[in-house]
Amino acid sequence: MGERVHRSIMNIKVGMLFYLLSLILAFFSRKVFLDCLGAEFIGLTGMLMNILSFLSIAELGIGTSIAYFLYKPLQEDNHERINEVMSMLSFLYRCIGFIIVVGGIIISIFFPWWFGHLSTGLPLVYFAFYSFLATTAMWYLYNYRQLLVAAHQKQYLVSAYFQTINIVQSITQILLAYYFRNLWLWVVVGIVFNLLGVIIFNHRIHQLYPWLRINTRIGRQKLKEYPEVLKKTRQIFIQKIKDFILYRSDEILVGAFVSVTQVAFYGNYLIVINKLNYLVNILGDGMSAGVGNLIAEGNKKNIMKVFWEITATRFFIMGMVIYPLLLFLQPLIACWVGLEYQLSSIIAYLLIFNFVLRLQYATVQLFIGSSGLYGDVWTSWAELILNLSITLALAPSYGIVGILLGKIVSTFIFNVFWKPYYLFSHGFHLSVWEFWRPMFPYYAIFGLYAAVAIILKHQFIEDQMTSWPQLIAYGLAIVPILLLLYFLNLFVCTRGMKYFVAVATEVSKTKSDSQLWYINGTWVNIVNPTDVRILNDGRIMVSWSIDENTGYVLTGETVFGLTSTNTQGRSVISYVGFTSNLRTLEQELNNATGITPLSSQLLPLKEIYAPDGTRRNHLAHGVNIVKTEGKTSKVYLQ
Repeated sequence: MGERVHRSIMNIKVGMLFYLLSLILAFFSRKVFLDCLGAEFIGLTGMLMNILSFLSIAELGIGTSIAYFLYKPLQEDNHERINEVMSMLSFLYRCIGFIIVVGGIIISIFFPWWFGHLSTGLPLVYFAFYSFLATTAMWYLYNYRQLLVAAHQKQYLVSAYFQTINIVQSITQILLAYYFRNLWLWVVVGIVFNLLGVIIFNHRIHQLYPWLRINTRIGRQKLKEYPEVLKKTRQIFIQKIKDFILYRSDEILVGAFVSVTQVAFYGNYLIVINKLNYLVNILGDGMSAGVGNLIAEGNKKNIMKVFWEITATRFFIMGMVIYPLLLFLQPLIACWVGLEYQLSSIIAYLLIFNFVLRLQYATVQLFIGSSGLYGDVWTSWAELILNLSITLALAPSYGIVGILLGKIVSTFIFNVFWKPYYLFSHGFHLSVWEFWRPMFPYYAIFGLYAAVAIILKHQFIEDQMTSWPQLIAYGLAIVPILLLLYFLNLFVCTRGMKYFVAVATEVSKTKSDSQLWYINGTWVNIVNPTDVRILNDGRIMVSWSIDENTGYVLTGETVFGLTSTNTQGRSVISYVGFTSNLRTLEQELNNATGITPLSSQLLPLKEIYAPDGTRRNHLAHGVNIVKTEGKTSKVYLQ
């Protein structure tokens, strides 16, 4: 029962490990590359990669659509169906790769007009672009197989292989840039390591799935049997274009309206913000699992309770990220790459405000997606047109400021006003005032402490600060106090934060009031309890029957989270500790008032087998095949 969650935990652990390693390496390598290769070359590579990102819109979301059709055959271990789907993906991605290569060659015709003035020279521009283009083509021709691994919940393998290769590549490029300062050599190293990654990973794919047989011709024929692929692709296409313009086109726009060198300056700020955004997603996504299941149940009271709980946690995480940025973004750039790479304070503030608009929308976006609300396609077009209109009007005169204002105005109108209205009116079937009345304190408190952070910055912190010890000292002195006060204000003034920090003693004794949500730091599907009892020492014991769909991994002291209703009728989240030792758990349950033994009530095991089919008398460490009343499950114990 625990394999699925075990793989999810592995994905998170491996993802966090490589996130930390890549974060350290990204900051260090950026400084070395700017000093040794020059801002113009780094800006050029950023702009060329952005151009390829634009061409990759040709993917149209096909990978996302195809992955959906892999889940069921993977669960059923249906090799024939998996081969059909992967063959179809192979055909589609070959077509996409061809389109991207042809598109790249056509775009490169215009390079003399765009990059002819650069000191690097056009030969290097073409060599770098065609190298990046070849790398992209290799992904569509060969590396698409990693979608199978990801659909099988083994994304940690993809991360381990490719991130390791990327880290070794970055270290190699750092050393070569420092000792030789050769731009051509830097590009060649990238090609070699990408080719090496393709060879190594595809060898690993053959080891994992020796039965995998991909036939492009069959894939083309099977496409007619999956009309949903093209249907989902059409729905996703405009969203991908809009997201690219809003979130991934910055280097192209800065290069077009300002200069290639400024792309490198602007890219320094984007590295900081994008790394923090990735961290926020890791922290916030754990709160998001199970929302689709919750909505499917249709309990409006629970839906609204969880909506405000996630809103509260998201806003607190947002404060943890945004307030340090307001205080220290400019000094961080000065300490990291040097004062000469700082942009104006107004650009820094606009970048942070644009980041805020992305973060505050996350909860609404989560519930819109989980509710399947995709009917407002017109808003994507409207947001895209508004963004481009403002950008084209302001960027020629105001440069980066005009580009950011285009993003901010279009995002503000639709993410802050339209999307909440759409969710509450079409998803929750409530008045939008049911959103704005509780939401106003969040915006007010967040805005208040943002203003405090800006005042503190202007009073005590200089943008020209270049001392790391001084920067760290100010951070330790100011940020913890600011976040503590912010948290206390959220707790006092918002109901969502009160739900989140409620204590275990408030748990209701009524079984129907309680649901399992949280296991060892990961949010899981809702599980209704089988019993709620009071132990002799006054503690509350909540019991669940766990099967394949709601499984978990017992590791040391397992901590569950319980959503429940307290004695005042108010919903809360509380935390209850359990031991992973089954004998101890059975003893505790047997000591509860009136409860029957664990073996006969909670875990009615009929037959237990090892994975190879050998009969067992009890649960063993590792994987157990358990047959209960009409159900076969996998039980994983560590």
